[in-house]
Amino acid sequence: MAIFGAIADDFTGATDLAGLLARSGAKVSLRIGVPEGDESDAPFEVVALKIRTAPVSEAVSEALTALDWLRGTGAERFFWKYCSTFDSTAQGNIGPVAEALMAALGAERTVYCPAFPENGRSVFMGNLFVGQQPLAESPMKDHPLTPMRDSNLMRLLAPQVTREVGLVDRLTVARGAEALAEALAQAPAHVVVDAVADADLEVIARAGRDMALMTGGSALAMPLPALYREAGLLDDSAREATVAQVGPGAVVLSGSCSAMTRAQVAAYGGPAFRLDPLVLAAEGHGAASNWLARQDMGKAPIIYATAEPEAVRRAQGELGTGRAGEVVETALAALAVQARDQGARRIVVAGGETSGAVTKALGVSRLDVGREIAPGVPWCGCVSGGQEIALALKSGNFGRESFFADALGMLA
Repeated sequence: MAIFGAIADDFTGATDLAGLLARSGAKVSLRIGVPEGDESDAPFEVVALKIRTAPVSEAVSEALTALDWLRGTGAERFFWKYCSTFDSTAQGNIGPVAEALMAALGAERTVYCPAFPENGRSVFMGNLFVGQQPLAESPMKDHPLTPMRDSNLMRLLAPQVTREVGLVDRLTVARGAEALAEALAQAPAHVVVDAVADADLEVIARAGRDMALMTGGSALAMPLPALYREAGLLDDSAREATVAQVGPGAVVLSGSCSAMTRAQVAAYGGPAFRLDPLVLAAEGHGAASNWLARQDMGKAPIIYATAEPEAVRRAQGELGTGRAGEVVETALAALAVQARDQGARRIVVAGGETSGAVTKALGVSRLDVGREIAPGVPWCGCVSGGQEIALALKSGNFGRESFFADALGMLA
């Protein structure tokens, strides 16, 4: 029976959240899409959806369906997880989904805190920073799907919601959980809360742990298992997060064009094939498939569409933003299945949209969360095509330059 249910807006975000929760030693179950039936054998259930850039009505509908399933497992505390860079458009989907969940749960207010200090994300006076750069000056300003051109979370959120947006700043958070709880009780429906360090997140989680709904990046949920143990909601038993032993074959698939993923692709030393969206649109992925068929999975080849912002803009200009992304996702999804059938049992995927497409193509419905490769990126175990598979789904900006080699080395 579950005590906590989370809804994530993409697959890498879901594994990020699940990995941080699993640090506590509690069992975490990660579902790919909304499952059938409502049985749960884990206190923490995370449902991964692919709705970050979906039409607002579709995103809201899927989130509410996930909420209904989570309530059926027994969960009474809920979390809406979005990216630590607040990836969204003027229309949503962060705000509209939050309001829909609030209405369904009868929640008067909720908090918004995408801070993840361990990965360089902080919120100060309502402004989001990536490292020392304001969000709008970071590489996120050139994101191909959700370019972030404002750093102020209140300004970003206000057009997405129908009720008032407010701020509880770092000065209040620094006074502790009791002071924060008092401030939240007087705050408007949508409350951005500052956090610049892990200690701030613990204060926010403590002040809001009895809220029907909290929203934020994965790091905000990380203190919750300890708080639930303290309250007697979770037993003291713990387990080591592991992934079943799998075969030696491996493949790396990258659709992300983030600055960090570009550096990771450049640093990787395996056999490599680059996908060009314009070629894919005109000719399909036959050339990549033929190249992959000749590869030794023991050498962990990489297939990537990762490119510099200028090349991304050129492809989007000729194909349209949606079509440019779709041809890449379709190709990488098909190539993931081919690689599995050729013996790849360790599959590393970079990019949220790519991870969603690959995971669905592999027919994965549930992931068991294992050890973290980097903060927010765990290895996960699953079954695909009747085979035990280890799957790592990496958000574009996460990990250091050696991430791909680090990941494969952990399960060598």
